[in-house]
Amino acid sequence: LPIALPVPKHPDANAAAAVQELLGGRFGEMSTLNNYLVQSSNFRSKKKLKPFYELVASITAEEVGHVELVMNSINLCLSGSTFPADPDAAPLRNGLDKRNTYHFIATAQTSLPGDSMGKAWNGDYVFNSGNLVLDLLHNFFLECGARTHKMRVYEMTDHPVAREMTGYLLVRGGVHVLAYAKALEIMTGVDVKKMLPIPNLENRAFDATRKYEEQGIHRKLYTFSDSDYEDIAQIWKGSHPSDGERLEVVRGVPQGGEVPDLEEVPEEFAPGISNEDFMQIAQRLQKLAGL
Repeated sequence: LPIALPVPKHPDANAAAAVQELLGGRFGEMSTLNNYLVQSSNFRSKKKLKPFYELVASITAEEVGHVELVMNSINLCLSGSTFPADPDAAPLRNGLDKRNTYHFIATAQTSLPGDSMGKAWNGDYVFNSGNLVLDLLHNFFLECGARTHKMRVYEMTDHPVAREMTGYLLVRGGVHVLAYAKALEIMTGVDVKKMLPIPNLENRAFDATRKYEEQGIHRKLYTFSDSDYEDIAQIWKGSHPSDGERLEVVRGVPQGGEVPDLEEVPEEFAPGISNEDFMQIAQRLQKLAGL
């Protein structure tokens, strides 16, 4: 994951339902990922307009990690919501009055590819006009919308996992907003940075963002490759408008943290593999491997 998530002391299924908006809502991470993935795949004149293509492509790579981060945050918010017991004891009773019962009925207390009201994400959220200025302008708008929703979800829940994830994504989303603003300025001559921040609230107003800004993460744009996408340095340069410090292109990926290993939930029949089943599976694997 892009960052290590804290181990929660208590579940909060309603917080998980709200965080779903940051995954599968119109301005969620599934939308940013798929918008940039489609735009970079369909990009015309990749060689002629290489820095702009590489900007969209490198941010696409980062968005994969953001999707995974939000999904794992939802999973951790849900973990421990129910208890193992005989089916007649109604071990899933705690899910009955939660905002999103689908979390308990369909996915065994894990994330959904949908929004905070249970509506599934869909490809209509993807915008790819083929006109570079229009696509960059849309991406700027998309990131500002995503930033707005993150701030609102942050204000809805104080669950430590949701706060940690949202604080980090506010900082990284701010990087993407500024990157698209700088790209538009180079393309059109219009100083889009003068519109920032949208909403008009600096990241440091949120406790969970400050340590990331102190690390300078708001000034770094990663290539997510050891050799590709280095031409983003032609766009991501100069100083950051909020603190005046130098912007930096970092080759490769951020260090990140471990992916949580979700424990089994027997009352959900998940993963549905007993110790006896596991031993038989291990024996079959060994036999197939010739061991």
